Amino acid sequence: MELAEQGLIENIIVKDHSRLGRNRLVVGQLLEEDFDRLGIRYIAIMDNIDTAKGISDIVPMQDLFNEWHAKNTSQKVRNVFKNKGMSGEHLTTMPPYGYMKNPNNPKEWIIDEPAAEIVKRIFRMCVSGNGPSKIARLLTEEKIPTPSEYWRDCGRNVNALTEQPNKWNPTTVVTILERREYIGDTVNFRTTTKSFKNKKKIDKPKEEWKVFENTHPAIISRETFDIVQELRKNKRRPSREGKTSMFSGLMYCHNCGSKMYFCTAKDFDETQNWFTCSKSRKNKDACSGHFIREMQVGFSVLKNMQTIFRYVQYNEERFAEMLLEKSKEDEKKELYLKRRELEKACKRIDELNNLFLRAYEDNVSGKLSDERYEFLSSSYESERKELNEKIPVLENEIS
Repeated sequence: MELAEQGLIENIIVKDHSRLGRNRLVVGQLLEEDFDRLGIRYIAIMDNIDTAKGISDIVPMQDLFNEWHAKNTSQKVRNVFKNKGMSGEHLTTMPPYGYMKNPNNPKEWIIDEPAAEIVKRIFRMCVSGNGPSKIARLLTEEKIPTPSEYWRDCGRNVNALTEQPNKWNPTTVVTILERREYIGDTVNFRTTTKSFKNKKKIDKPKEEWKVFENTHPAIISRETFDIVQELRKNKRRPSREGKTSMFSGLMYCHNCGSKMYFCTAKDFDETQNWFTCSKSRKNKDACSGHFIREMQVGFSVLKNMQTIFRYVQYNEERFAEMLLEKSKEDEKKELYLKRRELEKACKRIDELNNLFLRAYEDNVSGKLSDERYEFLSSSYESERKELNEKIPVLENEIS
């Protein structure tokens, strides 16, 4: 369009009208307004369309059929990908950093040892108490190639590289620390798109992800991964001066429940550091602009700990009884939740059996196409398999 507005294009000739586009609104805008305004003659040879001779009333109908065709094709592709994803196959085009495709079987992932060692080291550094920013800085200082640089050296096509060589981004480190693929699991359906017209990716909630365990060799143990995720729940981001607090990630606003930011300054001593409401900092009208000194928090925590220790010292038996009662209550609650989960799983299996039988009858009677039947049966079978594996585990935990 920029070239057209500059007067560098006078004629547009295509073999088939659908080559112009399959969005009826955009194509209609071009034919009826934009081409005429820019003085462009549009010709579609196979469809006998020439804007110099006028636009036939049939053309909008052609645009509508072209869009329907694109929509139908998009839906078929989505169904293929969904069937593939529900069967446990990897939907990602390329394996994540630390893995590579098996030369003998492209569907299989194997460990890429040099990259896997860096992944292991990143997890070890996180367990040791280092945050993503510090990990990225250490890797940069040691001139460790970034994933993009490593893939480029291995011959893989890379879209973009940083201007500074070996410059690790904390976001890259976070992505590695949060990927379940490193414990041997396949995670499908992380993202989706609104429609075939809008290709922008939308992140789906974790509840809608489909996880298949132990589908490829693990680089990180599940215990290490769980420890890292627990540490990541209480993120301790350093301030601009590089300082952190033992209470960072643990402080929440009493009024609105938002996290409180740790704040300091270059020339401040420890008694002047403070916490402030994150919501108030972003929008003063959302919450009052209150704050609390880090030193006051420390004094309050110490005072409460001393009170508890004093109580334990003089009421040791009662304290032990209270802990035992609390433990029993927690066990009862956990047992109740697992029983509910078991009941739901058993009920869902019965529902799936009925749904499968109904789909089979509809397919035999011709109400349901073979393609749709295969998709539904694959989905039902995959869910039923997961539940059948889950039920014995729950029964064992309850007994």
